[in-house]
Order: sequence, then structure tokens, then C-alpha cells
Amino acid sequence: MDAPTTNNNKKKKVSSNSSHIPDDISFMILYKLPVKSLKRFSCVRKSWSLLFENHDFFKMFRNNVISKSHPQYDDACQMLTQNEEHKWNIYLLSGDKFENKVKLDFPTSSFPRPTPEYSFRPFSVLGSAINGILCIFHKNDTLLWNPATEEIKVIPPGFAEFKHDVYTFINRCGFGYDHVTHDYKIIQHVGYIGIKTKLNSFWEIYSLKSNSWRKIDFEMPTMSWLSNNVVYFDGVCHWWGLSNKLMSFNLCNEMCFITPLFLEDLPNDFDVVNLNVLNGCVAIITSRMDSTSFQISILGEFGVKESWIKLFDVERMSCNIYPIGIGKKGNIFFQSKDDELTCLDLTTGLVKDTGLKGNKFTCQVVIYNRNLRPIGEINN
Repeated sequence: MDAPTTNNNKKKKVSSNSSHIPDDISFMILYKLPVKSLKRFSCVRKSWSLLFENHDFFKMFRNNVISKSHPQYDDACQMLTQNEEHKWNIYLLSGDKFENKVKLDFPTSSFPRPTPEYSFRPFSVLGSAINGILCIFHKNDTLLWNPATEEIKVIPPGFAEFKHDVYTFINRCGFGYDHVTHDYKIIQHVGYIGIKTKLNSFWEIYSLKSNSWRKIDFEMPTMSWLSNNVVYFDGVCHWWGLSNKLMSFNLCNEMCFITPLFLEDLPNDFDVVNLNVLNGCVAIITSRMDSTSFQISILGEFGVKESWIKLFDVERMSCNIYPIGIGKKGNIFFQSKDDELTCLDLTTGLVKDTGLKGNKFTCQVVIYNRNLRPIGEINN
């Protein structure tokens, strides 16, 4: 009678020890995981479902997000574009205090139509610099530019119609790389406003490989005027859509994901919304007009509203600020008093002066990697 009892006790002891993982050990493993994985693992244990409410864990997770090394930043620098005194300027910024400033000369004459009438934001960069290539547009003209080689590729017109009694508007929502077909693509929405003539809006995609456009049968929100940036990351173009939704379009399989904003109290028309990429995470910066604070949140999984995580809540800055964009490893660029362009380093909490002017409506910040290969031959 004694032997079976002893064996049962041993079995219980082994089972109990093998299933227990101390929180401090599990935290050291979990804080390095992406948000998507953490959300899915929340059902394993009750303490894991409350990870983001644990101050110590959240601090480790946040520090990892902003400090981890990402291939996107290898040999990269920040590129700043600005419209100052009706001129479009481009600067490459590098160094701990942005002491290295290189001004680039953009060939404005490369656009099919000269630009003497361009006054407000004459040119814009679409999304991100991909393999050293910038997609630049104004009004109905678009081109690809490699600053390192000074190569220009003018994009042919799409299917948009232009009539005297109809206003045609083109919303360019993304420029990116399709790693399946090894092709660079542009996605845009064409719409019309007219009283007598009725034309249907549509979506179209440009392929660099075929140098042509094709229409796609999609119904998805176009870009909101509140959005300051369109971004690209890992084969997917993102833009801030109408009705406060994040739109994500996969260039490889042409699938679209819609992610509502995480806040129940949606921003009003006076809010500043800035979409960016922070160390491999899709991030959004939100702030109020005439405010000295802003918030930074990252998305864990496309299409899942609950996967938004508020990463930073920055308050009581020295003056009103207007976020412009995110540079390398947590550098947040913003316009402060007198249109001065300053930068907040999230890793140190220090504010740096760039020595440049920057306006939220006419200024962009993108990550740039120098590339000497021709545009048509660059692979991801």
C-alpha cells in the first residue's frame, strides 16, 4: 500500500515543477517579442494577459522597441525636405547632433511641366525612400529619383481623365517594393468632382517593370487630409484613411487591411495625425493643435483594433509642438516656436536643435540609404 502512494507523490512533484516558469524569467523572454505575438500569448497565463499593465515589463518592452537594431537603419541617415521661401530644399542629416548637413539639388526641370506657379508645397515625397529611391510628385506629375546617381525616371500618366467641367484629383497612397515579382509599384486613387459630367472614381497601380498602369477593382477608403505621411514597410503601403482608419495595402498579394483607431474618442478636425515607422513597427503620432504634448502608439496586427499599444505619452514640452516625422531609432522631429525644427531623442529624453526651419504642412522626414545602382536594377 505504501509504494503506490510514494509514486503518486513523485509524479505530482515533477508535474508541478515542470509547469512553473517564474515571472522574471518569462518577462526576459517575452519583452523581446513583437506585439502581435504578445497579444496571442496573453491567453496562456493570467499574468501574461496583464503584461502591458505591469510597469517593469512595459518599460523593458518600450526600451527594446526604440533601441533594437533594425536593418532599415544600417548606413542610413535622415532626409529632411522643406518648402522655404517658395523653394523646395532637401537635406541629409547625420551625426549625433545633426552637425552633418548636406544639401541636395533636385532637378525641378525634370517634371513634364515647369513649375513657376508652384508656391505651396511644390513637391512631395511619397511614403519612404526605398533602396535609395524617392517617389516625388506634384499635382498630376510623378517621377522616381535616385539622388546618389542623379537618375530620373518619369512615370507615365495613368487612366485619369481631365475635362474642363470636372475637377480631377489624384490621391497617391503608396510607393513600395513587391519582393515576389521584384518590382516597384505605386498605388493611387483617382476621383472626380463635377456638376454636369459624372465620372466614376477608381484605384490604379503602376508597375516599374512593365512601365504601365492598370486599374484594380477595390473599394477602400482613400487618404485623409489629416494624414501628414504615407509610409511603406516590408511589402505593405500604409496611409491614414478617411473616418480615422489605418489602411494597409499589400503590394505582393494586393490584399487590403483596415484597422480602426484605438481610441473610442476619435480625434476631431483640429488634431494632428502623423503616420510613420518606428524601428520596424507601424506607428502613429497624435496631438492636439496648440498643444505641448503628444502620444506615440504602435500597431501589433493589421485589422485588429485592440493591438494598438500606446508607447509614449510625452507631456509638458517647453512650447507648442507639431510632430513632423520619425527619424532613426526614436528621433521625433517636430516644429516648435518660430518654425524651428527640433528633435526629441526618445532613448535619452533630450531635445536637440537641428539648426533648420520646419513647417508641419511643408516638411517631411524620411530614412534614406545611399544606393549607386540604376533604378531598374535595384532589388530588395
